[in-house]
Amino acid sequence: MKHSSWYSALLFIFLIIGWHMASLSFSELVLPSPKSVFAALWDGLVSGYLLPHLYRTFFEVMLGLLIGSVLGLFMGILMGEVNEIRRLLLPYIIASQAVPKLALAPLFILWFGFGMTSKVVITALICFFPLLENTITAMQRTDPNKKELFRVLQATRWQTLIHLKLPDGLPEIMAGLRVAVILAVVGAVVGEFIGGSEGLGAMIIASQGMMDTPLMFAVLILLTALGMALYGIICMAENLYLSRYEKGKKR
Repeated sequence: MKHSSWYSALLFIFLIIGWHMASLSFSELVLPSPKSVFAALWDGLVSGYLLPHLYRTFFEVMLGLLIGSVLGLFMGILMGEVNEIRRLLLPYIIASQAVPKLALAPLFILWFGFGMTSKVVITALICFFPLLENTITAMQRTDPNKKELFRVLQATRWQTLIHLKLPDGLPEIMAGLRVAVILAVVGAVVGEFIGGSEGLGAMIIASQGMMDTPLMFAVLILLTALGMALYGIICMAENLYLSRYEKGKKR
């Protein structure tokens, strides 16, 4: 594990060196050097220029992730438990997900305005499907022997769901959440691309208009850091809960 961390750090260093070497062959407008990008990032953070946009995107991501994940989990449980509802709704949900959200974004801007609401709606819709699909899968892959044991013990449907299906299906559900948290960042930025004067997505459009490529790269680094941080938090929470769950099973 320690060796893997060292290799990852070395790979990062080599990538930075490769980026620097490549930037020598291009102008700052085409490919800025790492030094100029990190200088723009530092200046933007220290001066406070980028912070309001970072906060705006962060809140959009968190609200959209919360709403989309809760709806996806609820609908996944419902459709996983009731076959009739799954057969009725699943084709329409898949059809809705097949439509690119970028194509729907102008409609959401028209319906919900240029404020935060339209971005949260887009983000929630993007986060919804991974939780839905993984929750349905988790509900359907419960160990038949365990289900039979709960039936013999005369457990109710609710007790079986709470004490068997959800705990056993947690790895699949958390996998869906890990995917959703990355897509949430994408959803918020897509909404800001289409309509908005605040947020990191709007900053990318603004820096493009100003021909400020180092600032654009700096914003991309912030978005990457935000996505990786949220992904790491989900992984930590998952590992903490699963380790406690496995210890509880052994007792």
